Amino acid sequence: MPINVLMPALSPTMEKGNLAKWLKKEGDPIKSGDVLAEIETDKATMEVEAIDEGVLAKILVPEGTADVPVNDLIAIIAGEGEDPSSVQAGGAPKAASNGAAESKPEPKADASAADQNTTPGGGHMSYERVNAAPEGAQPSGAPQAGAAGSGGRVFASPLARRIAKQEGVELGAVQGSGPHGRIIARDVQAAKASGATRAPAPQAAAEAPKAAAPKAAPAAGAPAGLTVDQVRGFFAKDSYEEVPLDGMRKTIAKRLTEAMQVAPHFYLTVDCELDALMKLRETLNGAAGKDKDGKPAFKLSVNDFVIKAMGLALTRVPAANAVWAEDRILRFKNAEVGVAVAIDGGLFTPVIRRANEKTLSTISNEMKDFAARARAKKLKPEEYQGGVTSVSNLGMFGIKHFTAVINPPQSSILAVGAGEKRVVVKDGAPAVVQVMTATLSCDHRVLDGALGAELVSAFKGLIENPMGMLV
Repeated sequence: MPINVLMPALSPTMEKGNLAKWLKKEGDPIKSGDVLAEIETDKATMEVEAIDEGVLAKILVPEGTADVPVNDLIAIIAGEGEDPSSVQAGGAPKAASNGAAESKPEPKADASAADQNTTPGGGHMSYERVNAAPEGAQPSGAPQAGAAGSGGRVFASPLARRIAKQEGVELGAVQGSGPHGRIIARDVQAAKASGATRAPAPQAAAEAPKAAAPKAAPAAGAPAGLTVDQVRGFFAKDSYEEVPLDGMRKTIAKRLTEAMQVAPHFYLTVDCELDALMKLRETLNGAAGKDKDGKPAFKLSVNDFVIKAMGLALTRVPAANAVWAEDRILRFKNAEVGVAVAIDGGLFTPVIRRANEKTLSTISNEMKDFAARARAKKLKPEEYQGGVTSVSNLGMFGIKHFTAVINPPQSSILAVGAGEKRVVVKDGAPAVVQVMTATLSCDHRVLDGALGAELVSAFKGLIENPMGMLV
């Protein structure tokens, strides 16, 4: 039977993706594990694999297509023994020349069977098997939109089920807009926006109107309450050019706007002396071994010390090593420190896992790898999601001091400025030292002022006494 290939959800928050490139063409044989296409999410370009065998019969979404919704039909694979040329969109073979088509009974619905729409992780394509039916007819076993299938089962994607459970939405009250009436993520979100959180009475279910779609929001990045046309109205038409938002910029605008609206920020600033750290850095870099090409095994930067210091500071102040989770706080055993990496049009924040346990050389080499793959948009979602805090360093641009916006679900972010020579008073006399200003943005729901100050103090102590990072 034909297999519908659907746009996969490559992360829990993905709603749309760009079909960057097809790596197979129509007529190519497909084996399980073959890479079918490259999909661009808001953060990365990922290869997606087939999880079934057959022949790629039709490509329905050409490469280069942007903003393809999750679970939309993008291609059809002809199953074993089927003529690829006879398969048409929707998975139904073309009718025979005499106008008749053989109809097979629909197998009994099974919650564990592979014929249901799936959204597997790990870079696999979503797919569904479709029984043959006359052209234009819906398969007898396909669920009606918003209705349960045989045995009372509601047909919905795993992502839609997970969102419904988290948001308290009753799937039986949701109108499905996916293939063959299946409920997908955006249906659940629309139902939540319209207040459909409880199933209707059985008598009223058949007459229930389609869930109202949420009202269109202003374009990401526009001032609150102003439409695009209203913003344009402030300026002469020939004084600007319009730059469409890509997925990354839309996500940054949405998430950081929400962060400032939801997370109550407060800021703590300290000056850290760098003289001891710079001397230790020079010593360690000079002692680095060489590889077979004569290149140093590592080259430590000041940022590597900052990452390590934040990792250790979080474990020394365990109450600060936590994130907000609505009705509770999640406190972690090890430190996960994100690091902002600027790229064209946005930024990535890859996460150094267990930063408190890793050596400076390991952190340095991981960051070089992360930065290179971030600029090529080749990071995997699990490499830039999560984390308790982040480091944003603008010192290389000569910035002395700034404040940064917390990246949810993290509870803090450290803004690091440039190191510079300053005159200070030591032992009653003026002295010249190298100083770096760092400002910690804190989520007041997780960190109170005293707790944030304790974390910043622990960080400052490690930076000014860097030998403590080696033991």
